[in-house]
Amino acid sequence: MSDDKKPASPLASATILLLRDGAHGIEVFMVKRHHQIDFASGALVFPGGKVDPHDRDPALRNHTDGAEKLDDLHLSLRACAIREGFEESGIILARKPGTGDYIDAAASAKLAPWRPKLNASETGLVEFLSKENLRLACDTLVPFAHWVTPTFMPKRFDTYFYLAATPPGQLGRHDGSESVDSVWVNPIEAIGDKRWTIIFPTKMNLLRLGKAKTVTEAIAAAKSTPIVTVEPKVMPKGDGQVLTIPEEAGYGKVEEPMSSLRG
Repeated sequence: MSDDKKPASPLASATILLLRDGAHGIEVFMVKRHHQIDFASGALVFPGGKVDPHDRDPALRNHTDGAEKLDDLHLSLRACAIREGFEESGIILARKPGTGDYIDAAASAKLAPWRPKLNASETGLVEFLSKENLRLACDTLVPFAHWVTPTFMPKRFDTYFYLAATPPGQLGRHDGSESVDSVWVNPIEAIGDKRWTIIFPTKMNLLRLGKAKTVTEAIAAAKSTPIVTVEPKVMPKGDGQVLTIPEEAGYGKVEEPMSSLRG
């Protein structure tokens, strides 16, 4: 195989499913990507993105709850998930030192000027946390899934998905740049709403999340389910092709038309 045909190396990335209990069951915060974004443009997605060099700063361990249980890779992934969630929603999973509670909604709202700075990588989490006297609540994230973009895609991601209960009172709002709309939505209703474009990995994780009726139930299920890496494969089916994923990953038997993989 010539060099120009080698699969692209997947980029380390993280995604966060911010959850709350709604009037009609569990809800997750989702954003609509700006149409000029080069991945999943215009699609309804969970907040997330690539691991930033700042997320790998060794000093981050001194500003994080739960860091002692994580190696460098998984600390950077969780830091990325929380940072991306904050950038894209304004919801921040952080505490004042020595407390067991998240900062309240009023305190989180005052942190809004940091969102574009973090998004542009003008500053990193260590500076942000130091100046605001905060600790990153990495201990509250629950691993949910691990997906790797198929080798035939020109841009690939090695993505870890995390669940988190949203801090009380933090309502969330899109940033207006990378994302142009946002919604709290029941997972199954999101899939059925024809207003939204939903790419294959998002759809599969919505379906899986939608098996739970409450945040407590979703988190308990995630904690008891082993993480199986999912890298979709293309298989022939009739006159066409379908995407398949490992049944042991917890999504059931999946045969999705190739047209479902967009972005």
